[in-house]
Amino acid sequence: MDTSSTGSRPIDPQTGQELEPRAQPGYYPGSSTLSQESFWDEATRTVVRRRMEKIPPIRFFSPDEVSLMTAVAGRLLPQDDRDEAHRIPLVNAIDDRLYTGRIDGYRFEDMPPDADAYRIGLPGIDAIARHMHGRRFTELEPLEQDAVLWTMHDGDPPAGDTVWHRVPIARFWLLLVQDVIEAYYAHPYAWDEIGFGGPAYPRGYFRLERGQPEPWEVSEQQYEWSAPPTSSSDQYKKLGGPRKHRAPAGQEGSH
Repeated sequence: MDTSSTGSRPIDPQTGQELEPRAQPGYYPGSSTLSQESFWDEATRTVVRRRMEKIPPIRFFSPDEVSLMTAVAGRLLPQDDRDEAHRIPLVNAIDDRLYTGRIDGYRFEDMPPDADAYRIGLPGIDAIARHMHGRRFTELEPLEQDAVLWTMHDGDPPAGDTVWHRVPIARFWLLLVQDVIEAYYAHPYAWDEIGFGGPAYPRGYFRLERGQPEPWEVSEQQYEWSAPPTSSSDQYKKLGGPRKHRAPAGQEGSH
């Protein structure tokens, strides 16, 4: 395990030191969705196992787009608290969706097809980065990258007008964030992190009240954390309102 300081991992507010990367971060140590696979039907077991064992190759994104998407996904859903062996291949999953043409079954009338939206929209991220910092997104420091993404979140990009006339910035932002989140939480490693007990078929769940865990689930064990100095992940903003900044030390929340 690599325990060297990176400046990008969550901070232990008691010691001021970075939390070491883990095979399984989160509040449910020892949780293992795959330990329950004998209770699933064969089709479910095959689908889940494929997500673990067969990382799809890159077939849609160009090499430059892969680099950009990797950097963007790394800011939207950082995995610095995971060790290298247990990081979820977000860009591969998104690439596979776009290459195979899987969609949600609808499209906003002012949006092109998803594959076209990425081809058009990704250069807009670099346009904002160059306008704000004079360099491509992949060449920026982490907080500079966050600043670029905040302008997209706010729907107020300072550059890339020709792009955002073709792909509305608010729609593209939602597409981007949804793809990253869905790629992450479709993976069994993420299920273990949040204590998800796994597919309910055919066994099913029976403790449906008072939030009690099933017998095969692990009880929650929270721990304190602070955002790393290279991240704005502890900043939040209501839509239409001013952004709020870091909470006092020790009141940051849990991870």
